[in-house]
Amino acid sequence: MNSNVNHPKHYNNGKIEVIDAIEDWMMGFCDGNVIKYVARHRHKGKPVEDLKKAKWYLERLIQQYEQENRIENTDK
Repeated sequence: MNSNVNHPKHYNNGKIEVIDAIEDWMMGFCDGNVIKYVARHRHKGKPVEDLKKAKWYLERLIQQYEQENRIENTDK
């Protein structure tokens, strides 16, 4: 079943639907959205917009890690 609600075309352009990979890899909200927007940026019609969304989520994820002191900050 292919529709705008169930399995939109821009979410599945290959053998693996992005949500299946995100769930299999047990990703969180921000890192899952990074993968989602990068994976579909060529297929939805607004590639730069989707890449900017991915960047926004990636920057937020980095900030979360830095705030939680879970990674070394190489800028110091």
